[in-house]
Amino acid sequence: MAISISVVGSTGSIGQQTLDVVRQEPDRFSVVALGAATSIELLAAQAAEFRPTVVALADEGLAPALKELLPAGIELRAGASALPSIAGMADVTVNAVVGFAGLPVTLATLAAGRRLALANKQSLIAGAPAVAAVRSTPGAMIIPVDSEHCAIHQCLRGGSGSSSGSSSSALGRLVLTASGGPFRGRDRASLASVTVAQALAHPTWAMGPQNTIDSSTLMNKGLEVLEAHELFDVDFAQIEVVVHPQSIVHSMVEWTDGATIAQLSLPDMRLPIGYALSWPDRLATPYGAIDWSRLGTLTFEAPDPGTFGCLRLAYEAGAAGGLAPAWLNAANEVAVAAFLDGRIAWLRIEDVVAAVLDHYAPDGGMGPVPADVVYEADRQARDHARRAVERMAA
Repeated sequence: MAISISVVGSTGSIGQQTLDVVRQEPDRFSVVALGAATSIELLAAQAAEFRPTVVALADEGLAPALKELLPAGIELRAGASALPSIAGMADVTVNAVVGFAGLPVTLATLAAGRRLALANKQSLIAGAPAVAAVRSTPGAMIIPVDSEHCAIHQCLRGGSGSSSGSSSSALGRLVLTASGGPFRGRDRASLASVTVAQALAHPTWAMGPQNTIDSSTLMNKGLEVLEAHELFDVDFAQIEVVVHPQSIVHSMVEWTDGATIAQLSLPDMRLPIGYALSWPDRLATPYGAIDWSRLGTLTFEAPDPGTFGCLRLAYEAGAAGGLAPAWLNAANEVAVAAFLDGRIAWLRIEDVVAAVLDHYAPDGGMGPVPADVVYEADRQARDHARRAVERMAA
């Protein structure tokens, strides 16, 4: 029987690549729901091709126009609750919504006891206290789509015989690889006047603007450290970042006996997407297969936290615990949007995040909390970030 899939954020980069995986193995997967924020023309085209039962649109004002474009017989849901409403419809929900906005989809999928193919790291990081309350729902499961965490998932599975092998006393450390982004090797002085176009020119990956800018500041790697902590229940002291410009080794697990298991493939997000969709099986389509006779050299180096301070700030937020990661993520999203709009310089992204974290007051520790507490923390942090942007506007 085909695995049923809901793709939330289907018109973005990850969503489109998810549908490409389905095209390659149509007998294995069946798309039952598609959802997007505003891209009605592409969403309608996807609906015409895959014939889902339901299409969801976050922007209710665009619903009449989308209705005119949809094939007959497809239910249209629109408004704030539309995207979360399709999260529990399928065996697997792909959460490809960008940023904190993906939290309702994560919560709805897990609360429904379904498998979550998580491409939206921010919902797990910022929403960790609320996500903790639903992760224990019978049937609920998170399979990471981020290439680094998918690699760790595979390495843990291979090293211990279980994808949850991180709890083993034999685990030494997790090693997350980073491409280094477009500014690897640069110092702060040389980055004072970088342009949006330069920051968006990622050397190895094709991603959306938020993730690409986050990669340029290494905030993306900092968020992935926080995500690894949440996914695999590993202390921050056991999570290391290493720069690997070729983006062939997607991450590694080191065991206490000194053995290291790594996952290697050419950069292709369809591999981790397919892994999350087909788990515990594997796809028949070889995305990212390596020609070992032509691979060449693999290099590794330490990150530069002095130049790329967002990585340090992420570790500090993780150490603070509680809702500090929510504040970090909210501040970063506001700062990146301001940079993309030309209101602040690239170096100011880190400054905004640091300024916002200075206002964070520890809330007494981590633990399951209602989602509305997380939403309020996000709101407060964004308010602080907007004021910081105004002070630092270029």
